Amino acid sequence: MIEAQADLEESREIRIKRLTMRSMRRGIKEMDILLSGFAAANLAEMTDAQLGEYDHLLRENDQDLYQWVTGQAPAPERFNALIDDISRTYQK
Repeated sequence: MIEAQADLEESREIRIKRLTMRSMRRGIKEMDILLSGFAAANLAEMTDAQLGEYDHLLRENDQDLYQWVTGQAPAPERFNALIDDISRTYQK
């Protein structure tokens, strides 16, 4: 409940900075690289709903995230579009 209340009080600018830092400071270096690049390229243009979904994604385990992004394991359906976007960032 406290976390939800804090999200409501957080400005968009602060939210993007927080998500950027959480993207850079992961448990494994590969996820630092993948997510910080995605965050730098995309967070500013994302809607509030998309930022919320990304925030939820960042709460997932790094080992799971890495497998989802690299296609080693299927992502949960709710994250499919976001994982596809992250993966496409590195297919260019």
